Amino acid sequence: MKNIVYFDLETQKSAEEVGGWHRIRDMRMSVGVTFSTGRNGYRIYGEAQVNDLIEELRRADLVVGFNHLRFDYEVLNGYTILDLTQVPNLDLLVELQKTLNHRLTLDAVASATLGAEKTADGLQALRWFREGKLMEIAEYCCYDVKITKLVHEFGRDRKQLFYTNRNGQVLTVPVSWC
Repeated sequence: MKNIVYFDLETQKSAEEVGGWHRIRDMRMSVGVTFSTGRNGYRIYGEAQVNDLIEELRRADLVVGFNHLRFDYEVLNGYTILDLTQVPNLDLLVELQKTLNHRLTLDAVASATLGAEKTADGLQALRWFREGKLMEIAEYCCYDVKITKLVHEFGRDRKQLFYTNRNGQVLTVPVSWC
């Protein structure tokens, strides 16, 4: 059976705090979450377990995320010299952007496709980190991983997704991932 690992992480610092978006690796991971189809379960990683997270991603048959190639992997580059882009990856944002020629948020896709919305955002996760509320971050991150998994499976099975554009219209986008 193919081990698909769905993945998301949150950071300790904002782009502003580290000197801009060109310094993503300096943002540091607060919490990372995976769902592995191989073990049929979630795993939550704190910064102290970042090497275990990297190893799980390296061993995956496929890593699926939303903007993980540009953002999450860049955060992890602050912890490793390994090139995680060499692992088979499916970045849903990248694939959608290829078709639409513009970026979408996970929320725009999840709400239109699944009727589910994100429970918080990255700025809230930063506030939780400053308050020492790592369980809240883990719960939020788990939910984002679940949403990513459901969006991926919907697209894989139905060969399309829905999204809400800036005008509030729900539109369809074809997808062709496995």
